[in-house]
Amino acid sequence: MTKKSDTQRVIDGLKKLAFGKVNDAVSLVFAEDMPPPEILANMQLFNISSVKRVKGGGVEVQFFDRQKALEKLYEYALSNQNGKISESLLKALADSSQGDDDDAV
Repeated sequence: MTKKSDTQRVIDGLKKLAFGKVNDAVSLVFAEDMPPPEILANMQLFNISSVKRVKGGGVEVQFFDRQKALEKLYEYALSNQNGKISESLLKALADSSQGDDDDAV
């Protein structure tokens, strides 16, 4: 198993922000009871930037900005290798966005 570079970890995180699902977060908002810890541990909640309880018993969930994540990924691709567009990164971004249309909430 190879260890990922810090740059690759940042790119992977930005991809999760840009293309990650928010279904688990939305299901938590509408759940009547809090799921058990073992269920929570397996939920995809990476895209959440903050959670607040509001007066009246509601919950406010804020997500990271997908567009900003895409912009950062694009900036990295443009600056990679002395200003040449990293074709492999752009291809990976294009590939990860394929088929995600049904993930919108």
